[in-house]
Amino acid sequence: MNVREYYSYLSAARAQLWNFLRALPPADLDRDLIESGDRFHSIKDLLLHVTDVEDHWVHSVVLGDSVQGQYPHDWVRPQAEQYDLNWILEYSREVSGRTAAFLASEPDLHRSVKLVQDDPASDTVTLDQLLWNVMTHEVRHTAQISLMIRQLGHTPPWLDYMRFARPQVTPGQADSGQADTGEPDTDTDTDTDDL
Repeated sequence: MNVREYYSYLSAARAQLWNFLRALPPADLDRDLIESGDRFHSIKDLLLHVTDVEDHWVHSVVLGDSVQGQYPHDWVRPQAEQYDLNWILEYSREVSGRTAAFLASEPDLHRSVKLVQDDPASDTVTLDQLLWNVMTHEVRHTAQISLMIRQLGHTPPWLDYMRFARPQVTPGQADSGQADTGEPDTDTDTDTDDL
């Protein structure tokens, strides 16, 4: 599994989650389900935060071309109830579209990236490490959102990797010319009419 493949999966899962969230009552998306949280309290807070983190690391730190200026908001305490879900998703689409285009350009994933651009003594990581950090960050918060959906009495969409992975033929299946579908083999040479 590489960064490009995993980001493709995340993009597909993200689209499914967004479609699901559009169907929820707006009040559910704004409900304070993390009362003890000092920054994030609702599903929309987390959606906005995930986008902010990707925009910061990929577009601000790596590319020097952040999208956030086009969508002004307080990224420290987003208080996302003041924004329409479609505004948040538009911002997210812009960020993820730029990230996908960047990955399609096949950047050097081994290149060093300074974590703090204006600090000569800043720690560095590889671009690959930074991208994995962004993606695992999204996965963790998507799990929180799924839990919040359940707390609201809804069943979240199935977003596991296996839902989006293409089936692979195993060597045994390739030799027999069949994929194992889990169904009994109904194409046999035995003619049951003669029994």
